[in-house]
Amino acid sequence: MARAATTTDAFNAVAEPRRRQIIDVLAGGECPVNDLVDALGLAQPQVSKHLRVLREVGAVDVRNDGRQRLYRLNGHALKPIHDWVKQYERTWSERFEALDDVLEELTEEEN
Repeated sequence: MARAATTTDAFNAVAEPRRRQIIDVLAGGECPVNDLVDALGLAQPQVSKHLRVLREVGAVDVRNDGRQRLYRLNGHALKPIHDWVKQYERTWSERFEALDDVLEELTEEEN
């Protein structure tokens, strides 16, 4: 089965580690491309390329502020990822609770 293009949905777009880093930076708030360049240590054309992909899937919005273009997250476009991961939250929580129980038993045995 052929993989979908990175511009078809948020899942494929965020599969690239650099794009996830951009999302992490933008989670702190709106910023211009130069701030992203500084934060990530990448060349401006690379950051712009990744921003284009994120814009095409709707994960990032852009607005003009004078001569500057400011980028920000669009949480609505990332909601499908959240919903998918949320399905596994119960399983993870149960496993972590079981691990806590085992660790507690081991600690009691040592004492």
